[in-house]
Amino acid sequence: MTPETPVMELQGLTKAFGKLEVLHDINLSVQPGEVLGIIGPSGSGKSTLIRCMNMLEMPTGGTIVFRNRLVGHRFAGRGEQIGAGELRRNVGMVFQHFNLFPHLSVLDNVTRGPIVVNKEDRATAEAYALDLLEQVGLADKRDAYPSHLSGGQKQRVAIARALAMRPAMLLLDEVTSALDPELVGEVLLVIRGLAEKGMTMVLVTHEMGFAADIASRVLFMESGSIIEQGAPEDILRNPRSDRLRAFLSRFHG
Repeated sequence: MTPETPVMELQGLTKAFGKLEVLHDINLSVQPGEVLGIIGPSGSGKSTLIRCMNMLEMPTGGTIVFRNRLVGHRFAGRGEQIGAGELRRNVGMVFQHFNLFPHLSVLDNVTRGPIVVNKEDRATAEAYALDLLEQVGLADKRDAYPSHLSGGQKQRVAIARALAMRPAMLLLDEVTSALDPELVGEVLLVIRGLAEKGMTMVLVTHEMGFAADIASRVLFMESGSIIEQGAPEDILRNPRSDRLRAFLSRFHG
């Protein structure tokens, strides 16, 4: 893969639940090292979009290309080159509500994927997991269980767990919206560190200031479509469309 090759391309992507189409003809590419911020009102299709990006939701139409390989599904219309399982091993996901295994310690939560899915030996998986926990400031919580962690700590463990699979791209779905305001900063600090290290990320967020500060590109969605996209200073400070101006006005004053 050359540096110019997108990590992921979406071509004419659609998603419907029954007769309700929630994504309409999405065309999007994510470049290596890019941090793509996705903003928009509730119900605009943001979370559905990133769930389609690692096939947690099966697209209704269109194609997904990951590192120049077509992701195989029944709508692709071409030969399958990579399956959904392999895609998920390479595209990490961090959820709004953490989704940690409550019966496993912090260390076991982080090592479970590499050991069970990637078949890593335990020593290798634990060494990398401890390094990741150090990076997110939770090395001292390795033996704790999720019930003994704050929301911010749980979310940092969830980020470490996703990184433990050594993904090429990380998807983050409103990862601060379930947190108390005083805990948001510690999670955003971890995400900022990943961006500085060149991690390719797609971030659905309502944190406009953070999107302006960290994203290399911001995409505004409404009613299942991409309305505007561009550099953060253009999208967030100089919006072209009335729809984006109206959305941003909710965050000012």
